[in-house]
Amino acid sequence: MRCVAEVGYSRATIREIARVANMTGGSLYHYFPNKSALIMATYTELVDTAVPRLAEAARTDGNVLDRFMAVLDECDQMMRDHPFIAAFDRAIRVEGPPHLRIAQDRETMFTVLRNVLLGIIEDAAAAGTLSPQTDPHSAANAIYVLMRGLVEYGATAPAEQYHATVRALKLLIRGALFDYDTIR
Repeated sequence: MRCVAEVGYSRATIREIARVANMTGGSLYHYFPNKSALIMATYTELVDTAVPRLAEAARTDGNVLDRFMAVLDECDQMMRDHPFIAAFDRAIRVEGPPHLRIAQDRETMFTVLRNVLLGIIEDAAAAGTLSPQTDPHSAANAIYVLMRGLVEYGATAPAEQYHATVRALKLLIRGALFDYDTIR
């Protein structure tokens, strides 16, 4: 992930990836026949790891806000666990070869995320905690757009700014970003 995140798909070589992994190129070729197979395996593992983590976070006990906070906390933790994840995703999306089918896997991952968010919103609607004039699908889309933007931001932002942005987004969703008593 780091090599592709730092130099892009086309400039990341098997030799450099092997060097960073403290392996020889030959050892890497033992497991993967080419760079495309290695990158696809990396991306598949990323999706297979991220989707269950986000779905599990959404099942946290608590109210709608607690559940959204848990999903955002999990996103934040994934960036801590895999600091190159967003930049890797962006590099593959921008210049990865079409035969990798990463676009399909990426959309599957984001569709799952949107459905996780929609599930939280629908539970809120069923509990009567969603504003009656708010359409659940539109509300899920709004939070989904914020989270996709957060992923995009994470590709280029320094880690501490990313984590601070997650904290601010949590305040925004909780309705605590602004001091409403001082707004006239």
